[in-house]
Amino acid sequence: MENTSNTDISAIEWRVLDGLAPYAETLAAMEARVALIAAGTAPEAVWLLEHPPLYTAGTSARAEDLVQPDRFEVHVAGRGGQYTYHGPGQRVAYVMLDLNKRGRDVRKFVCALEDWVIKTLAEFNVTGERRAGRVGVWVVRPDRKGPYGQPAEDKIAAIGVKLRKWVSFHGISINVEPDLSHFSGIVPCGISDHGVTSLVDLGLPVTIDDLDVALRRQFDAVFGNGA
Repeated sequence: MENTSNTDISAIEWRVLDGLAPYAETLAAMEARVALIAAGTAPEAVWLLEHPPLYTAGTSARAEDLVQPDRFEVHVAGRGGQYTYHGPGQRVAYVMLDLNKRGRDVRKFVCALEDWVIKTLAEFNVTGERRAGRVGVWVVRPDRKGPYGQPAEDKIAAIGVKLRKWVSFHGISINVEPDLSHFSGIVPCGISDHGVTSLVDLGLPVTIDDLDVALRRQFDAVFGNGA
């Protein structure tokens, strides 16, 4: 368990985890931190990390959407949503915020996470958009046709959260430069008629470090610094 005895709990603590964070261990650490936040003994936190290649199943995951069950490790995540992929080149942000003091409104919180992603992408001149019935952030691809002849839409960021005692955990993932072929082992978020993209796939030479700077700046714009 983390030592937080000398930590200012009025400000959000940011951590960047080096290397590829093992999923089960990271999830356990996140749950332990959420318990401390709920108890009022640790500050809110945002952890930025990458995982090794793996699939996670949310609470609405359907067995038939795991197309290649033996391709990578599969973890039951406990968050909302369906199947998603995590791997190198994708920035995951685990967001542990106390909604007791930020307003107990789950829908508003999810919208704020979407706003955070959209504002972050805008720093790289990427227009991220919401879609009714499709949680996450999407990018229109006018260079390609969708299944009904309209411009294609690709998912660039996923969102999945869980609350415990009104403290959030899990969060968002943004595709910077993952191996997009790895998404083919699942039906991402249960949606089969749209694709997946990344910042590099869109032709932008963005690094994880570049994204982190934008995430931090836009987080404060959307959520404040916790003080």
